[in-house]
Order: sequence, then C-alpha cells, then structure tokens
Amino acid sequence: MTAAASRSGSAGLWGPRWGSRAEDWASSEDMQVPTYAEAIRCVGIEPGQNVLDIGCGSGVFLRLAADRGARVSGLDASEELVELARKRVPEADVRVGEMEALPYDDESFDLVTGFNSFFFAADLAKALREAGRVARPGAPVVIQVWGSPERCDLEAMKVVARRYFPAPPPDAPPPPRLWQRGVLEGVASDAGLTPETSFDLSYAFEYPDAETLGRLMLAPAGIGAAAGPEHEHELRAEIVEALAPYGTSGGGYHLHNEYRYLVARA
Repeated sequence: MTAAASRSGSAGLWGPRWGSRAEDWASSEDMQVPTYAEAIRCVGIEPGQNVLDIGCGSGVFLRLAADRGARVSGLDASEELVELARKRVPEADVRVGEMEALPYDDESFDLVTGFNSFFFAADLAKALREAGRVARPGAPVVIQVWGSPERCDLEAMKVVARRYFPAPPPDAPPPPRLWQRGVLEGVASDAGLTPETSFDLSYAFEYPDAETLGRLMLAPAGIGAAAGPEHEHELRAEIVEALAPYGTSGGGYHLHNEYRYLVARA
C-alpha cells in the first residue's frame, strides 16, 4: 500500500493533523508508558511473538514490546510519526496506513493493540474488524479508549479545543459513549470479536510549567494546526487557563485521567 493510497480514508484526515507537531506529540507519548505497561501486564508478551500496534504514534509501545523479544509492527496515519517510530525502534516494520484497510495478511499477529486510536476511524466497527482479521484465531486484541469525562482532567482541554474543529453534521448521531460498561463490548462484538475482559486505569501526566503544558497541548489531533497560526496563541492561553485548577505549588501541572480497556479475542 502506498502512502497516497493509505491517506484516502480516515488516515487522510488525521495523518496531517497528528503529524503537524510530531516531536511534541512524541514528548507527550513518553508519558503514556503506564498505559502500555498495563496492557502488557494483562495480556503478556513473549519472545518471538508477532505484535501489531495500530495508531503506533512515535513507537513507545513498540519499543516496550521489542525489548521483551517480540517481533513488532506498527501502523500510523502520520508520515512524520512513523519516521519517529522507525528511529525509536529501527528493528520494527512501521508503515503509514489506514486502520480500516490494514496492509497485512490474514492471521498474521499474536497480539494486536490500539491505544486511543480506533475511535479516530470513520467506521469504528470496520477498524476493529480489520484488527480481528489480521490477528490469529484466539489472539488478544487490546482496545483502549478514554474513560469517563468526569474522571479525566484533560476534558477541560478538549472542551476548549472542540471550538476549533468543524462541527459534525446536524443529522450525525452522537458518538458512542465507549467508556460506559457494555458499549465498547457491543461494538467489538458487532465487529466479530469476542469480548473477554474490561477494566479501567487511572494515572497522571506531569508538566513542569505552563510553557511546556501549552506547547504540548497543541500537538494531539493537530489542535494547533486546526486553530491556525492566527489563533494559536489564543488557543494556548485558553488551554492553560482551563487547566489552571490542576496546577501544583511548584508551578507545574498534575493531570489525572482514566482510561478504559477491553481485551477481546479474534
């Protein structure tokens, strides 16, 4: 699959956005090790296993899996993030691609993961169906999504950022509340996966100061690019103000967030 072909679907929308501040996103992704470590603790990774991470970003999970002896592959919509992942994990097979049309053969992987990635697909069920297709029969597919907004401090940032993205069509159905028990399981079942276990994890991101916070908050989903250069400083200031309640006495910021996991079987 060529890069041009891979960017014709959801990847065509999100790839340039996530790649607009790839280095800053990589700095944020370094703080997500607890997310990846919990998944590894739950499903295990053995030497020689073939592991695929969908929406691999800058390759933090791939590095952890490779260090455990796995043969790792990653896919992301962003060419810039894929280049960073290749530098971080040079032994990995990392590709630019579309999660709704994965460029891999059937039954290729012993473990498939997607951390806060599958819900960026235009068709979530199709993306999960593809994850199941490339997983070996009975292999785990780990799906992670945001937890309840009431238990995510970063929701204050997302409220600000939404104003800079186009509104959905008036007749569009509301997005599924994937953090609610049974909802993610239902979508996975509709995609042909067998839900096995679900659980929540809560941990905190730490930022040393307002400058770092504001800069890194412009990276996810291309928030800064969506605002444009004429509104970037305004957006950064709004985000820092919205997150002021989470400031620490030392001038930093402590943002606690909850994540929901589903381990399903192909």
